[in-house]
Amino acid sequence: MFTGIVRAVGEVVERSSHRLVVHTGGLPLSLGDSLAVNGACLTVADLRDGRAAMDLSRETLERTALGDLRPGDPVNLEPALRAGDALGGHFLLGHVDAVGKISLLERRGVEWLLGVAFDPRYEALLAHKGSVGVDGISLTPFAVGEGAFRCAIVPYTWAHTNLSRRRVGDRVNLEFDVLAKYVVRWRDR
Repeated sequence: MFTGIVRAVGEVVERSSHRLVVHTGGLPLSLGDSLAVNGACLTVADLRDGRAAMDLSRETLERTALGDLRPGDPVNLEPALRAGDALGGHFLLGHVDAVGKISLLERRGVEWLLGVAFDPRYEALLAHKGSVGVDGISLTPFAVGEGAFRCAIVPYTWAHTNLSRRRVGDRVNLEFDVLAKYVVRWRDR
């Protein structure tokens, strides 16, 4: 379980069809730990020289935007929540529901406005002023509808995540609220 509060911005060292290696930004990690990389929960399989290597399944590459990553790309990193940790942000599982596309990135004074387009079949999982994980960042959506939403990005989030290096058209991992998923499943039974 994660909170969507990014703990470090790492950098991709290598990405192949079966493995992702990232500089960890100094995060304290151990072999076997869960690590959210741009919101996707991965297992640390190797650690050395400030780098973590994680295996990638075909399913992970097909369901996330991790296959887009290239050496040098910044990635949002968050270690799994541990008992006793502060519960900031929102509950995220690290299970990517869909890949969206940045449709708007506009500076508005000291903050930024982020727009994300996504497959409209997921709209029932997103609520105005609810929660959404965008590349592992816990955000509050508004202007939800027609396969799109917007989020206000405060200066701290802009400076401490990979958003400042993103551009319109970039693909992002989306995780919708886990409670919404259960409610929709119950309703549709």
